[in-house]
Amino acid sequence: MGVTRVIGVDICEEAYYVCDLCNPDHTRQDIASWQIDFLSCVAALGFGDISAKAFANAFNIVVPTGWIAFNIKESFLFESDTSRFSRLVKSLLVSDALEIHHLERYRHRISIDGRPLFYYALVGKKEHDIPDRIMANLDCA
Repeated sequence: MGVTRVIGVDICEEAYYVCDLCNPDHTRQDIASWQIDFLSCVAALGFGDISAKAFANAFNIVVPTGWIAFNIKESFLFESDTSRFSRLVKSLLVSDALEIHHLERYRHRISIDGRPLFYYALVGKKEHDIPDRIMANLDCA
């Protein structure tokens, strides 16, 4: 299928590649040297597990024309949500940093009280890095 390397990155010791993407260092440069052309992140974005800055730094490691695929809870796209991660995703949707190829709402699961919880799946092609003006408003909180 043309895949030469799969890299799992995390801050915990059990990861394939231990790297804190909030505080880039030489390991981030090592990863970037591999010319990463696909980033996938599922069901951990926006809940404090992965900060907006860590996701943005990972996005910026991907080469231009690389693919980005992730999912987010529906409320991140609501106007009322002003969290850092929501603002980052909204900026990606309206900027030219990411060319959206697919955005689809789906039922992620049923909550304990029986309510359906909806998410969006997003797939796009990276056009360029997230601009500095957006990166400046992100932190690792």
